[in-house]
Amino acid sequence: MVATVSARATGSRGKKVVSTQKFSHLRRATSTDVAYCFMIEYELEGMDLGEVRFAISPLNELTLSLRTIRDPGRYPLHLPWLRLTQDVRGGLDHDLLLALTDTRLWTPDFLNPRPTTPLARLDDELDMVREVPARVVCEDLAEVHPEGLPAALRGRPDRLVRRIVRALSDYWEACIEPWWPRMRAVLQADIVHRGHVIGRDGLAAMFAGLSPRITLVDNVVRTQLSADVSYRRSTADVGLTLVPTLFNRNASTPISPDEPPMIMYGARGIGALWEAEAPAAGGALVGLIGQARARLLTLLGEPASSTELAVRLGVTPTAVNQHLRAMWAAGLLTTARHGRSVLYLRSDLGDRLAATAA
Repeated sequence: MVATVSARATGSRGKKVVSTQKFSHLRRATSTDVAYCFMIEYELEGMDLGEVRFAISPLNELTLSLRTIRDPGRYPLHLPWLRLTQDVRGGLDHDLLLALTDTRLWTPDFLNPRPTTPLARLDDELDMVREVPARVVCEDLAEVHPEGLPAALRGRPDRLVRRIVRALSDYWEACIEPWWPRMRAVLQADIVHRGHVIGRDGLAAMFAGLSPRITLVDNVVRTQLSADVSYRRSTADVGLTLVPTLFNRNASTPISPDEPPMIMYGARGIGALWEAEAPAAGGALVGLIGQARARLLTLLGEPASSTELAVRLGVTPTAVNQHLRAMWAAGLLTTARHGRSVLYLRSDLGDRLAATAA
């Protein structure tokens, strides 16, 4: 199951997987605060960069966000979003949604699939949930609630899955979809940043930057967990998927070696996710290019989309796009495409201008 410190994706359960060299399931941790030290190891085939892929999963974000409702104190950076959505949450199937996690902040595996494309669509992922066998649904829910299912999760599995999909769809529409462009932009910016790190410093530096618990030693990616499981498996033929998330404080991996290799890690930029901001810009820079463009140049030390910048600055995307186009034409910005989004970043000239005027 997906816990605060460990996660298992669904999708290959029951399929034969080659190269499991070590697997131990010693005991179930009774608290996410227990300082166990277990290791999940993924052996990259020939250190091929093609073995490592990044992807964004709306369903994972939707499911993991339920942790903030269950225990807001553990996720203080999301309190502004919880306040903004408090009223609309009252009209949702609250008992069912809350039952999809527990006090340990675990969630059922079938609601955390490994994304199959770089930019998965929620509708496609919910279709996968509808196809999960009833046996798997029952097993996963029982793992999250070993002492007995809450009343909201009882009943025939097929009917329960339909209720879960409907409740999650309503929750998405009310609480996530209005903010998804901003959330997706932060996730996309994180992926672009990791790509820059690979190009500049190499694959090992990129893995080390995901979490203090992740290292690349020779061709083996090692993730330290506080969960009662250790194993090693190869990524040959299936690859390793890295999934940034806004609702995971630690590195997470599948619990079972039979599941597709995946590491979920906390994305950068969460601190400014829900707040508009007006970064200070030096007087010389403001005098040269104006207040609005100076603020944008200050922000674009890290990749960001026009939608993200508009939300962060509290202005319209149209206004931001006008300034971005002018700054790009002047050579102050570069662009990179991720999916359908265009991300902007200061060019070398933009870096020098921002540093000189600081």
